[in-house]
Amino acid sequence: MGDNATAVRVFDGQHVSATAWYLIQCKANQDERAENNLVRQGYICFRPKHWRERVLRGQRKRVCESLFPSYLFIQLGADDHWGSLRSTRGVLRIVGFGGKPLPVCDALIERFYERDNEATVAPSLTCGEALRITEGPFVELKAIFLAMEGNERVLLLMNFLQREQKISVPVTSVCKL
Repeated sequence: MGDNATAVRVFDGQHVSATAWYLIQCKANQDERAENNLVRQGYICFRPKHWRERVLRGQRKRVCESLFPSYLFIQLGADDHWGSLRSTRGVLRIVGFGGKPLPVCDALIERFYERDNEATVAPSLTCGEALRITEGPFVELKAIFLAMEGNERVLLLMNFLQREQKISVPVTSVCKL
């Protein structure tokens, strides 16, 4: 295939551009290892992540985890050597059907990139402002905004069980009345 710009692969009659994204299944708990090894070999990889609160050794911590544990996306070109993927530490297989890898839609990858780069935008809130909780165990209850806790949580004052209680919820879980 002389010109790389016109290089096209065909899988089951489906035309795929010269480079496309594919899904790699990794060995259990080795997606980060697989990603590092593939990047070291010169491949372009993408592993969508998300922040989550976990209790570690009795303390709440925010940890960054894979959105799809044991999976990552890899961009491959027509001239790339696919054989080395299977022998890469941490890689289990390329996801496909009938023994043929299936490309992932570029729009899906772009959306995951956008999601990874989106910052949580806090609504402009002032101390003492009335809010309604929109999700979680206190859904539909009213509360008063006290302060921001970092970029993603708000401290609220609410009347609960005949007492005023302070609670912390994600900023995405409240809206103005």
